[in-house]
Amino acid sequence: MNSEVTINSVFKPSENIVSREILDDTLIVPLVAGIGDADDEFYTLNETARQIWRMLDGQRSLGEIVKVLSQDFSSSEEEIEKDVIGFAAEMLSRNILVDCSDQR
Repeated sequence: MNSEVTINSVFKPSENIVSREILDDTLIVPLVAGIGDADDEFYTLNETARQIWRMLDGQRSLGEIVKVLSQDFSSSEEEIEKDVIGFAAEMLSRNILVDCSDQR
């Protein structure tokens, strides 16, 4: 598996988490010890992170996600790319995402 996050990377949520949308929030709850950060029992996502999360389906590359988001947000594509890669890298480092790049 490729541990470097690039625009061509493909991810999906880990089977060791549960995510739920409640009102306008997306909550991510680790189910297994060692997932996430010891200081955090769950994560809430802001609007941008929620949009990214919904598209992390194990099929779309981060580049494809950036293209979709660049149509929805007024930020530059470069800024959106930086946010998408940063979010994916953070979630991957916390074992909330799994890398599917080799399975595509």
